[in-house]
Amino acid sequence: MSPPLDKNKFEQIRASGDLPSPRGVALAIIRLTQQEEVSIAELARVISGDPAFVGRVIKAANGLISYNRRPVASVQEALMVLGLPAVRSMALGFSLLSDYRSGGCRGFDYNGFWSFSLALGLGMQIFAQRTRSAAADELFSLGLLLRVGELALATLYPEEYDKVLERSRATVEADLMELEREAFAMTHAELGFAMLSDWGLPAVFVDVVRFYECPEKSGYVEGGRPHVLLQSLIGARCFAEMCLAGETEQSWLIRRFLAQSERLGLDRDELFADCRRMHRLWVEWGELLKLVMPPAAAFPELMPQDGDDEGTDVFADDLRRAFAADPDDPVAGREQGATDRAAIRLLVVDQDPSVRAQIVAAVRDEGVEAHEADGFGSGLERAVELHPRIMVIGSQVAGENALNLIRSLRRMRLGQSMYILRLGDTGSEEHLIDAIEAGVDDVVEKSAGPRVLAARLRAGLRDVRLQQELERDREELRRFAAELAVTNRQLQEVALTDTLTGLRNRRYAIGRMEQEWAAAMRSGRPLSCMVIDFDGLKDINDSLGHDAGDTALQKAAEALRSAVRGQDVICRIGGDEFLAICPGSGLDAAIACAQRLREAVCRIHMTIDSTAVPLTVSIGVAELDKTAADVDSLMKIADRGAYIAKERGRNNVAAVQRGDGSSEV
Repeated sequence: MSPPLDKNKFEQIRASGDLPSPRGVALAIIRLTQQEEVSIAELARVISGDPAFVGRVIKAANGLISYNRRPVASVQEALMVLGLPAVRSMALGFSLLSDYRSGGCRGFDYNGFWSFSLALGLGMQIFAQRTRSAAADELFSLGLLLRVGELALATLYPEEYDKVLERSRATVEADLMELEREAFAMTHAELGFAMLSDWGLPAVFVDVVRFYECPEKSGYVEGGRPHVLLQSLIGARCFAEMCLAGETEQSWLIRRFLAQSERLGLDRDELFADCRRMHRLWVEWGELLKLVMPPAAAFPELMPQDGDDEGTDVFADDLRRAFAADPDDPVAGREQGATDRAAIRLLVVDQDPSVRAQIVAAVRDEGVEAHEADGFGSGLERAVELHPRIMVIGSQVAGENALNLIRSLRRMRLGQSMYILRLGDTGSEEHLIDAIEAGVDDVVEKSAGPRVLAARLRAGLRDVRLQQELERDREELRRFAAELAVTNRQLQEVALTDTLTGLRNRRYAIGRMEQEWAAAMRSGRPLSCMVIDFDGLKDINDSLGHDAGDTALQKAAEALRSAVRGQDVICRIGGDEFLAICPGSGLDAAIACAQRLREAVCRIHMTIDSTAVPLTVSIGVAELDKTAADVDSLMKIADRGAYIAKERGRNNVAAVQRGDGSSEV
């Protein structure tokens, strides 16, 4: 597993302003819940500003997330049931889902991403309820946000990530994270870990996320809370995969799921009963969040019970019909980027069909996609659905309704750049002032003829097209900045990487040691390091040539890298010298790790021109204690240990702080 994303690198990415982040009411909720003395009433007032989130919070409290709780009917009650941490995480997750349900990365399946993430969150609750490892509501949010690094790369680098995903799908053997590192000098796992840490999710959750895709590297003690959380994540992934899988994939996925439940000591029948319930909730949540859910309903077939299966297929058919794209709809496929970027959508809102037809006819030759709505409610709904760039509100929409519609749109992000034209009474100064203050861009007298209306509409279209040109320019600048940032990070990676072994180099090692030293001094956690001397490199170079010496170093480096724990870092700091940084490890643990490294190198079978070349290392170990005044002195203590190990005949481990600290070979 790679080390966490460098803090400076993450700050540069965050400073770009393109990183997925909560907005509006969600951001206000998160900031408010970070205050120590926030009241339920104050938080309820802020949440009430987002009717959609109100509905989701109440549904969550009533059982769509945490079941078996008494029904609630108000925001205040919901907050008391769920608790502030869960509400904060829900606000974060649902805000991202609302704002990033589509994007510019063509190869990234946004709907599939959120469908899987939603299933992952609900799957986490299955295991939370059974293992009692954490609150079910908080683990729901953890599952929902777990893969946010993938969404972030698709948002930051849409075109580049599209190419990475295409390469990943083209070859079965392709490793997505290796391709990401090659393209961006970081992986989605590293970026997601940094984002969750920055958002303030509990440290134990964030730490577990690091090992989600490489659990064998965690080093967690079996039965401990981190280990149970990690195994729950893996089980939740099995559940999510079963939700989205076809019938042909079900059998082996079920076997994996059963194996995972046995690993956690959970009852098979009870677990499948939970799965059936959560699968139904997954479909309901998908409908609530306007996700296109797959029609399969696998879980009801696994554990048939009286009355439960009846109507399942009908419900699935209803979902398919509800979310099916209309082939005659000019905006079908808009989420996937099918609509021409230059096209301008016009929405006409008026109760009189003849007025709507007149306005649509006025822009027929302008290449505009025209849509209609017959009143305030349907107008707002269609605006949210279509994201029009220009809206005409007819005179048949009552004055107060028209003003409310304009104000509602201007409060939304989609309405801030919309050009709004109102047909009304310009003879009344009060009416004109009210419309302008509400946010209208232009008012046309309702008695104006078609030519006047067409001219004013063309003026609005010119304004919108100018905005589009500016947006294209900004997008071009953003793309250039993103490419430059990637290039800079790649150059930084080169500057911190040893070209022969692929390990971090001395420059990185010193900086990382200083970071870990400072963290250990603040937290009181142990810190150890090892100086690893490669034995006999000069002899290999002299007898077999420098190419053989380089090959031996590469093989030793790979053995060392594969033998360390997930949180440890291996660097090459000299010609035949390596450094291992072991945060959280005392001297005894570090010596045990050193023995493992030594044995891993011993097991290498290297042959040059039919000549067997044995490889060994001598390792010195040191820990942060009163004898180590700073990073330099700690490394010198470890270096003295390596010297002692060599003096004892090589292929040995020694620690000065243990009275010479050697461990018998």
